[in-house]
Amino acid sequence: MKRTYFLILLIFSGFLVHAQPKLGHISISELVAAMPEYKKATTDLDEYEKALIQMGQDRQREYARYDSIFQADSSKWNAAQREVKKTELNGLYLKVINFNQEAQKLMGQREQALLNPIQQKALQTAQAVAKENGYSYILNKEQLIAYPATDDILPLALKKLNITPPAPEVKK
Repeated sequence: MKRTYFLILLIFSGFLVHAQPKLGHISISELVAAMPEYKKATTDLDEYEKALIQMGQDRQREYARYDSIFQADSSKWNAAQREVKKTELNGLYLKVINFNQEAQKLMGQREQALLNPIQQKALQTAQAVAKENGYSYILNKEQLIAYPATDDILPLALKKLNITPPAPEVKK
């Protein structure tokens, strides 16, 4: 009985030794940053942001111009005219305030629209590299505080995307 138990234990321990999962890690943010699509998307985002800033500045200038007209001429107007002009001025002020909030919302939507497909491509590439190279688990390096020694699959993912790896940074 002991011999059978020992034999079964030996067989299962052999399976456990061979069933060790192969672990790897990758920095998704480094992979995304190395992709040419990311560089184009950040350029597009910068241009979009500049356009929104310009629109916001135009609205602020319009409000400032109208406010200065109101300050200079309001003493010449009767009460009804002053009230109408003040309502218009308040409307312009609200447009400036609302535009700032709308611009932030538009910028966020644009960022998601441009960057989500790139991040998805990076994740799919990491998954494909893991499958091709027999990795059981790939850990996202940015989300870990400590992890056991694992293989960095970033070079494999860059190679799969035909991207030349960036030169290693020299520490000072």
